[in-house]
Amino acid sequence: MNTANLQLEGMLLAISALINALGRKGLLSSEEIAAALSEAEEAARKDELRPKGLSAANVEAVLFPIRFLQAVNVRTSKAKLPAFSYLATAVGETKVRPERMPRPRDAS
Repeated sequence: MNTANLQLEGMLLAISALINALGRKGLLSSEEIAAALSEAEEAARKDELRPKGLSAANVEAVLFPIRFLQAVNVRTSKAKLPAFSYLATAVGETKVRPERMPRPRDAS
């Protein structure tokens, strides 16, 4: 596996834990986090400086981390964080907005 992919996996899990902590402490609501992530997704989709020849698969790759974090956000903040591969597979298979994804079974 590419080292950059492993680094991305670790970073996404760290940010996921932070999202859960922000929710548990009541610093940001799930709705506020969702709005911020939607803003990030919109900015990524509308990047006018991105090369025009970028494939749809490459655009999906840009959107993946945002969708991963959206999938984390739709879970309850008190639930144990599922494995990266579980969420990554769910995000990759659906390619729809995470609020339409089935909720992962919690391992609590």
